[in-house]
Amino acid sequence: MAGSVAVARSVRTGTLSSVEDLASDVDRLARERGLHGVVAVQGFEGGDIVRVYGLAHRALGVPNRIDTQFAIASGAKGFTALAVMSLVEQGALHLTTRARSLLGADLPLVDDEVTIEHLLAHRSGIGDYLDESLDGQITDYVLSVPLHTLAETEALLPVIDGHLQVFQPGERFAYNNGGFVLLALLAERASGVAFHDLVAARVCDPAGLTHTGFLRSDELPGTAALGYLAEDHDRTNVFHLPVRGSGDGGIYSTVADLARFWDALFAGRIVSDATVAAMTAPRSDVPQERKRYGLGFWLHAATSAVILEGYDAGVSFRSTHDPVTGRTITVIANTSEGAWPFVARLQSLFD
Repeated sequence: MAGSVAVARSVRTGTLSSVEDLASDVDRLARERGLHGVVAVQGFEGGDIVRVYGLAHRALGVPNRIDTQFAIASGAKGFTALAVMSLVEQGALHLTTRARSLLGADLPLVDDEVTIEHLLAHRSGIGDYLDESLDGQITDYVLSVPLHTLAETEALLPVIDGHLQVFQPGERFAYNNGGFVLLALLAERASGVAFHDLVAARVCDPAGLTHTGFLRSDELPGTAALGYLAEDHDRTNVFHLPVRGSGDGGIYSTVADLARFWDALFAGRIVSDATVAAMTAPRSDVPQERKRYGLGFWLHAATSAVILEGYDAGVSFRSTHDPVTGRTITVIANTSEGAWPFVARLQSLFD
């Protein structure tokens, strides 16, 4: 990989380009695609690029800003994993802790052998309430319970219940949303602290994240962007997602807080360096995604880069950070598909 933005390969032409060329390339693509969101290329020699586009609230004409809080969907899984691993460091949980030891009579279809480690690595084999391997649109209505009741993790028990075990724990990788709701539930029961408060105290506070948290969709602050199902109409995602997210998704953040998150993670301010190393060591190759997976984090297929990614109705997000070079690329859109053209164009900076 080139040593700086000034000699990075152009995401459009494959030729060498300057930082100004890269910024122009991003601007051009934003005009072509009608992006609503933010693109940040940070830590490269030659200067950072941070571009903000479109509207946070279309009906009122409120523009997105550099400090707008965007939903990051499954990007929250990294936060969940860190909250859980902080409990492991404390001794309140262990990677070998079996889910059944904390579930009691709840979720009887979860296999007796499923451990915290299986869940963190997406190798538990439990049935998933939102199985992403099935055909369907990201904007489908997938929950059969009243969304306004899903504000706390315990309320999601009926959602993740009733799904048969798919394969033996540890057998293979299968991305699993319900597994991270289960992790949130287990963390609550092990710590005696509500999951949202646990993430705030054990991840956001030590990382210095002042604009990151699980917001309710029915009382978003003026600093947060609404999530839109498409670029060409103004219907929001409020009837598609729980009113407040849990372990598998739903946290809001800003591009500045995400940069702070990566810095704090690899400086050992959230969990120890040894724990970070364990979480970012590959546990599975996922060739269909052209990535690998650790514990709560996607990993680049060949380099040291670590990835948070989220995709949901009204949300598209990826933040990639290389702890060796200190380089970060973050793309967040408050639409279902808006981020992906930019992710595809900019990914070559990490290859």
